[in-house]
Amino acid sequence: MSTGSFEKNSLDWQLQLLQRQFGEWWELTMSQVSLEQPQSSLPSWLLSPILRQGIRITFWLLVAVILSWLGVRLFRGLHPYIISYYQQLTQATKRVTKRPVPELSVVNWWERSQNYQQQGNYTEACRCLYMGMLQQLHDTGIAPRHPSRTDGEYLQLIQQLPQPKPYQILLITHQQLCFSNAEVSSQIFERCQQAYQQIKVELSRMKDEIS
Repeated sequence: MSTGSFEKNSLDWQLQLLQRQFGEWWELTMSQVSLEQPQSSLPSWLLSPILRQGIRITFWLLVAVILSWLGVRLFRGLHPYIISYYQQLTQATKRVTKRPVPELSVVNWWERSQNYQQQGNYTEACRCLYMGMLQQLHDTGIAPRHPSRTDGEYLQLIQQLPQPKPYQILLITHQQLCFSNAEVSSQIFERCQQAYQQIKVELSRMKDEIS
């Protein structure tokens, strides 16, 4: 689309066109009146430049009022969605940044996950499996832990492993826990636990091959 075509389709150009058409209509009306009646019989205020300026100002004020009204209506319609999105983003940020992460061994994380499972808290149980996976990656030197490292960075690092699928399951599940309010079911926990066991076997096999 050319620049000229874009300008002719813009709101500013349409308003200028409307103003020009109104001015031409007004001049045509005045000229017809002047032909039908003697110039001296026309009221002087009809030919006054002040009147034309007043009409122009009134026109733009009317346009401003209409645009303001449309803006208020649009804001009121979108306001609930904006507030909801902001609250979800704030809650997710708090969960990610303010939750303390204790320094535990792989065995400790596994024991915690089993305790949470028995309590029916599958959300925390999955989180413990996730932390146990990160600890295993740290212990084996595949991906040393850094506080600033994100799940996306871990997803990139595990691509070099022979079987990245189990890691992806735990990482993606953790992302969903951080950025949604969905509850974790027992089926999801079983899937994460199976992935964790596969990771444990795979890392143990890799360790034996190195030694």
